[in-house]
Amino acid sequence: MLNDTGRLSPASIEKETGMDIYDRTFNLLANIPVFDSWPELKLILERSVANRPHDWMLPVVGCQVVEGNTDHTICAVAAIACMQISIILIDDILDQDPRGSYHQFGIPQTANMSLEFQSIGLDVITRAKINFSTKLAVIDSFNKMMLTVALGQYLDIQNPANEPAFWQLVRTKSSPFFCTALFVGFLLGGGPDRLADPIREFGNLYGEMIQIHDDINDSMASPANPDWMLGRLPLPILFASTVNHPHREEFLAKRKEIPDPVALTEAQEMLIQCGAISYCIHHLLARYQAAQELIEKTSFPNKTGLYAMLDKVVKPVVDIYSSLGVPVPEYPA
Repeated sequence: MLNDTGRLSPASIEKETGMDIYDRTFNLLANIPVFDSWPELKLILERSVANRPHDWMLPVVGCQVVEGNTDHTICAVAAIACMQISIILIDDILDQDPRGSYHQFGIPQTANMSLEFQSIGLDVITRAKINFSTKLAVIDSFNKMMLTVALGQYLDIQNPANEPAFWQLVRTKSSPFFCTALFVGFLLGGGPDRLADPIREFGNLYGEMIQIHDDINDSMASPANPDWMLGRLPLPILFASTVNHPHREEFLAKRKEIPDPVALTEAQEMLIQCGAISYCIHHLLARYQAAQELIEKTSFPNKTGLYAMLDKVVKPVVDIYSSLGVPVPEYPA
């Protein structure tokens, strides 16, 4: 249902920076010899570049925040691209996603390609022409991110059954990626130490917003997202399954009938009726407000990109669910 993924517009950044970030990323990575000797690896890269993921832009935004030279961020863009590909390859296996590359290449080769992409991402930074202390800080950030995301993927397959466990999962699996993608751009842009904690805090809030956004999207998608059939608990389904509301038992029974399209529609209507969607939007807007206040009180030299990130997550969700008649908390100005 949600057509806007809540990310930044690549065209707007390319206009401002004068570079096609995707062409440059592909050219940087494709010249690494391993892609010539591993055709399937190159095919994954080509597919990923063709999708023009908005998240690859985050290092550029992090650099723009401190008015750094965005030409210096291409190594971080390439590295974050490799890290994201690595995460998605494994995540699709764990989620049994019908779109996952493992269906084409098999689980063993897909797992090996995931490891290879992670290693390539670090290698790009190792070979980048940046000063040693910055290089070390960027590598350290990526290593910590992947350590935390691996824990998050472990927690995810445990299928957290309550809200505290859900937020722990979000803060280990989702937020670290977005926080790190912004922060390494900040580092390469020469960001000062006094702004390091605020940019990381902003990235964590943004990552939580993206997770809530994606959970709403997955829960309301048609045909049914794999979460429904696998018994997974994204935030709206977790709310409807565990909170004591009048439709709870009916919802739990109806969920067993999915992927029947009629049952799916009825279960999704219950997500709206029981307040699960409103609850998610409440959490989304609370983080939106916290992130806005963080921007306003912090002396970032250029705040435009950060505001744009927030607005692109919130506005489509509010507009669409308002049109469905879902009670929406007051939209912060």
